[in-house]
Amino acid sequence: MSAFLPLSMPVWALVVLGVLVVTAAGADLKLKRVPNWLTYPAIVAALAGHWATGGLGLKGERLGLVGSLAGLAAGFLPMLLCWLAGGLGGGDAKLMAAVGALGGWEFAISVMLYSFMAAALMGLVVMVRRRLVRRTLRRVWRTLVLLVVPAGRPVGPAEADSPTIPFAVAVCVGAAVAAAEVLVRSWLAQVP
Repeated sequence: MSAFLPLSMPVWALVVLGVLVVTAAGADLKLKRVPNWLTYPAIVAALAGHWATGGLGLKGERLGLVGSLAGLAAGFLPMLLCWLAGGLGGGDAKLMAAVGALGGWEFAISVMLYSFMAAALMGLVVMVRRRLVRRTLRRVWRTLVLLVVPAGRPVGPAEADSPTIPFAVAVCVGAAVAAAEVLVRSWLAQVP
């Protein structure tokens, strides 16, 4: 930690986070996936870095290995459920695991919240641009009705021509907002 900028996240973790999410967003846009060669080393670097700088992290203000593992779980487990439901790719879940390992469980939850908001806005833009609003709303309505009255034909998987959202781009936006929040809170803590 610096005397000039007492962050709840170490500077090295913010730098790794920035490189990770920008690279993942670029890969998702270009390759339509988040590669393992990006997420696994980031997870290892986060765990090792927090262990080296904060030990286990059971006492004190540093995140440590335990806090990094808690962040990994907080980032990965909800996204794993989304992946199992078919809503996201496995790379997105591993990306959020890496983000959580870098920033801890509270940061992971913030990034996830902001990422889902960004993805929802991206989805609305895509629906309007491709004129899919009516079709999508009918599908959502049918799904909601079937949740209340389980009768009739179940809603199957999305059509093959349904557009997808590069979720890593949303994670990049979410991480930027959450990191800005960390920086602002750190700065405000210094103001007398």
